[in-house]
Amino acid sequence: MLNNIGLPGILLIAVVVLVLFGRGKISSLMGEVGKGITSFKKGVKDGQSELEEAASEELKDVTPETEKDKV
Repeated sequence: MLNNIGLPGILLIAVVVLVLFGRGKISSLMGEVGKGITSFKKGVKDGQSELEEAASEELKDVTPETEKDKV
C-alpha cells in the first residue's frame, strides 16, 4: 500500500501537514526533534566510552594474587 506513494504523494502530504499545523509549529517541532537526536547520539557516545573505560580498567589489573597480597 505504501510502496506506491511516490514524490507527488509525499509533496501532497507535506502541504496538508503545513496547512494544518502552520510553519511556526512545524519549525519548533523540527527543532525539538533535532535536539532529541543530538541528545540520543550524545548518550550513545557516552555509553560507549563508559564501556571502553570499564574494559580498559579490567585489563589493567592482570597480576595474579599471591598469599602475601591476600593478608
